[in-house]
Amino acid sequence: MIHIGLAGWGDHDDLYAEGTRSKDKLSRYAAHFQVVECDSTFYAIPSQSVVERWIETVPEPFGYVVKAYQGMTGHRTYKPYYESAKEMYQAFVQMVAPIQAAGKLSAVLMQVPPWFDCTRTHVDILRRAREWLQDLPVALEFRHQSWFRDEMREKTLEFMREEQWIHSVCDEPQVSEGSIPIVLESTDEQMTIVRFHGRNASGWVKQEDKDWREVRYLYQYSEAELSEWVDHVIWLEQHSKQVVVIFNNNSGGHAARNAKQFMELLGQHTAPLAPRQISLFD
Repeated sequence: MIHIGLAGWGDHDDLYAEGTRSKDKLSRYAAHFQVVECDSTFYAIPSQSVVERWIETVPEPFGYVVKAYQGMTGHRTYKPYYESAKEMYQAFVQMVAPIQAAGKLSAVLMQVPPWFDCTRTHVDILRRAREWLQDLPVALEFRHQSWFRDEMREKTLEFMREEQWIHSVCDEPQVSEGSIPIVLESTDEQMTIVRFHGRNASGWVKQEDKDWREVRYLYQYSEAELSEWVDHVIWLEQHSKQVVVIFNNNSGGHAARNAKQFMELLGQHTAPLAPRQISLFD
């Protein structure tokens, strides 16, 4: 089973008719895709009332890939919001629990930062994180090449299998230590995640420009590039019961159209994009 979706549901104008209210976008999104990556949880752990709305708004079947809070991944400090790292993890698990109970949790996504390299200290941090995340299905995405360099490739994959991490396979620019190659391996028999970040090599590495994050994922995949992935995803499906594919190339509004293209290449049904008002100058 292959499910295609997008990172977030609020920024994809192609999905929504003019004037669609923000509060209505999730339900409209669910008419197009059966899975979504919830990015807002990276910036703050939401209240239970927000989580309940997420659960109630979408139909069956539907799955959330819930991104781990940035304090958990080391992108930011968790203080002063939590007294300890364990308390932070407990708050996150408590937040996710209703989504899992409703059968709408595809996975939690732990995306560690580019400076999180392959060291004994970082391996121990991951072991502790996996323990604190209890029985949740958790995907792990690296951003430093050392995890997959030479002999470490197989050791990293074996570690993920032993610790019950779902592999998040990435398509991203290969420009520095802070990016990883495409590693077509499944580490969990239930699920593999694939994330398309685009191939904007010039924008990938952090710049001094304050708008860096707005251009990092600025990329439109060609049909030829997407076609390369059809066999990859089908192969991964043979090694996991479910493959979740997330398009994260959001900066230029390309994600929704690329996701639809990919669904068509896989022979999946796609709902039409929303009609847009035509400008005289288009």
